[in-house]
Formats: sequence, structure tokens, C-alpha cells
Amino acid sequence: MTARRSAGLLLFRRTDGGVEVLLGHMGGPFWVRREAGAWTVPKGEYEPGEPAWEAARREFREELGVAPPDGEAVGLGEVRQTNGKIVTVWAVEADLDPAAVEPGTFVMEWPPRSGRMREFPELDRVAWYGLDRAREVIVRAQSAFLDRLAEHSG
Repeated sequence: MTARRSAGLLLFRRTDGGVEVLLGHMGGPFWVRREAGAWTVPKGEYEPGEPAWEAARREFREELGVAPPDGEAVGLGEVRQTNGKIVTVWAVEADLDPAAVEPGTFVMEWPPRSGRMREFPELDRVAWYGLDRAREVIVRAQSAFLDRLAEHSG
């Protein structure tokens, strides 16, 4: 069985306080009361025939409801998360107002075995974080992207 693959865009901006990254808090009932490990690079799965870069841009639009920014894309490579998924990410320097985000949604049965289908946002909020704080809240494996970005933007 082939590993599932996701691709995403990590927006970053330079401020007087240093580099900040835009992360999304995972939506749905499982993540609602969690902070640490519940924030992610906006990303999504793609099929083997689709180029990862195109998937990253498509998923950015689907997850955030806004067009992906133009600008130089810096490849941050890939990581394998604990669930086995391989995530590939590019960093793009751009600014985005979190209030402009209109997240995509997904449907799942909730509560479990209730027979009721409910709709939830893919990301229930997005926020800018300095790299140190981002490392505290991002999915553990994805912190490698923050380290690689710091090396690039340093």
C-alpha cells in the first residue's frame, strides 16, 4: 500500500519581531479543545498523477477559501507524520488577513454511531505565529518545516 501524500503552502512574513508563519487550527470535534499539535500548514491530500506543487496551490484555495499568493516558492521538502502520511511543503512570503479566510468544509457522522451527518470547517481558525510559538502548537512532524524555513530566511 502506498503512503498517502499531502501538499501545502506555508505562508511567512517578516516582522520587527522576526519571521511569522500562517497556521490553521484543524476543524472538527476531535480538535476543538486542543492547541498543542492541533495546528497545521494548510494542506491536503492528492492523487499520484497530480503534481505536488499544483496540489499545494489547489488545497490552499480549498482550505482557506482564498487564492494562493504569487511569489517565490521555497521548497521545504517533505516529512512523514506519525500517521504515515508524507507531507510536502513550499514556503511563500506573503501577507494574509486571517479575517479574509473562508474555510472549506467536510462532513462526518457526529456524534459517532448517531447516524447524524454534520458539516465542520477544514480549519476552524487561522493565525500568525512567531516560529517559537508555532513549534509549540504545530503537528510535531511539521516542525521540521519551521526549522527549514528559519534556515532559509535567517
